[in-house]
Amino acid sequence: MSDIRKDHSIGAGTGAAAGAVTGATVGAVGGPIGMAAGAIVGGIVGAAAGDRVAEAVNPTDYSAHWKNSYQSTPYYASGKEWNDYEPAYKLGYDAYGSHRGRRFEDVESDLQRGWDSSKGNSRLAWSEAKGAVRDGWHYVERALPGDADGDGR
Repeated sequence: MSDIRKDHSIGAGTGAAAGAVTGATVGAVGGPIGMAAGAIVGGIVGAAAGDRVAEAVNPTDYSAHWKNSYQSTPYYASGKEWNDYEPAYKLGYDAYGSHRGRRFEDVESDLQRGWDSSKGNSRLAWSEAKGAVRDGWHYVERALPGDADGDGR
């Protein structure tokens, strides 16, 4: 039971962080006060979205799935390791929670712009990571009702 609660906490925390960043960015138009308010509201909304994603897709199971299968994907580059791909799958998981209801293609350019700051020590360029981000996104999307892009991937 504690593992389930931990996974929901991870999902909510991840969603809160993503929502706060998005809210602060949008709120920046209103100056420092708008930025602060946007971060607070975005964090609350993001936490709720992250918790809903964690209920449908256990983050521990999600990570284990990709860790065991990333080398058999068409975008796998020989010589790359799980540590290179893990941030891309994490981005797909997190991004779906904060952009639920939108299509991957509609947010892809935003994800690409954020890749360098979210990839950590990954050696993947966006062109190499994009497939893993997209697969991660669609994995979560399939688990939740209302497949936004209807492509079934």
